[in-house]
Amino acid sequence: MTFSSLLLYTSIFCGLYFQIFLLVTFFEAQGKEKRDRQLVQIKTSTLPTVSMIVPCWNESKTVENTLISLLNLDYPKEKLSVLIVDDGSKDDTYAVAMQAASRLNKQEGLARIEVVTQKNGGKYTALNRGIAIAQTKGTQFIGCLDADSFVDKHALVRMIPYFNNPEIMAVTPAMRVHEPKNILQYIQRAEYNVGIFTKRVFGMLNSIYVTPGPFSIFRTSVFKQIGVFKEAHNTEDMEIAFRIQSFGHRIANCHNAFVYTKTPETIKKLHTQRTRWTYGFLKNAIDYKHIFFNKKYGHMGRFVLPAAIVGLALSLAIAADFIYHIVKSVTTTVHKISIIGFTAPHFTFNWFFINTETTSILAIVLLAITITIVTIGKYIAEGSAKPSRDMLYFIVFYGFLAPLWLSKAVYNVALSRKTPWR
Repeated sequence: MTFSSLLLYTSIFCGLYFQIFLLVTFFEAQGKEKRDRQLVQIKTSTLPTVSMIVPCWNESKTVENTLISLLNLDYPKEKLSVLIVDDGSKDDTYAVAMQAASRLNKQEGLARIEVVTQKNGGKYTALNRGIAIAQTKGTQFIGCLDADSFVDKHALVRMIPYFNNPEIMAVTPAMRVHEPKNILQYIQRAEYNVGIFTKRVFGMLNSIYVTPGPFSIFRTSVFKQIGVFKEAHNTEDMEIAFRIQSFGHRIANCHNAFVYTKTPETIKKLHTQRTRWTYGFLKNAIDYKHIFFNKKYGHMGRFVLPAAIVGLALSLAIAADFIYHIVKSVTTTVHKISIIGFTAPHFTFNWFFINTETTSILAIVLLAITITIVTIGKYIAEGSAKPSRDMLYFIVFYGFLAPLWLSKAVYNVALSRKTPWR
């Protein structure tokens, strides 16, 4: 058996195993999750106080709309406050936020919005500044919302009931792409919908390892127990989730608490963002290597994290093997032309030449399961399973894009090169 064949068999097997595991877990846990959620909602009689922190850096164009989306949340006004922390922006973010806060507070008839500024120190320092202020007010829960994101008005009231379980220290939302405008953003919309599906399953498995900046909610008390945010390789939202899990706490996911975020519109920006995410995952995985294969951490340690590393490695190996065969094919063709000259290829169709090997059949099954997962993700996010162009773009092009940032992230980790935020 050649290396390529072995790699193909391994990749198909791992892909099928992981995806079937996700699907089986999803369908098995549906009834239990529904009963638990109904029980949680019945228990919720009074809503707690919540402080939403919005860290900003050069977000003058979006910060006001983000503020408005928070004020429009279906939540008691007197129990929800908003804190804008300007992290030394170079534009007029602070002035815009101050003006918007003054006007909106006046409209509300209640000082719900506070704006502070500080010397630029990174997003995690802005979050920690907000946490410190919220703690002095005795707020029961703290949320975060990036200044380029917008939240559905029902999101918070759907997330808070999960905290009736005292083991849960954080709840993550369902992230969706805000108004995609080009093919790249349509690909990301399908990708985010798949993410809604996988996060829902990971929540069932108690295996969530990132609390995204757009609208994750935390118990205020958790920061006293485990500490506040860290720089964490420019992925503070991932490190805090690893730390919560490391302390034996739980992170839940609310699949119908929607938050909309703006995504990169160019390959260069997407590459930068995803390189940072992947680099951060790898570095945090190294920092928390004690979780791997440790039965103490359940499915997260024994399956989800190892599967993520294996999937990353196989993706890079498949990409490298694909490039090798493309180069080899081109080289062979050029060499052949140089010897016998160019002849136009002649194609004839014959059923005999259809590939019916086991690998081909398994590859088709893997593709079918992938389409199923994409469809389920779309249904959860949009309430419709109708095929769409973003699903097509994702299935056709994503496999060619992902190796670009995966390889760069691995390269940076191997050479200890820090990945910039922008």
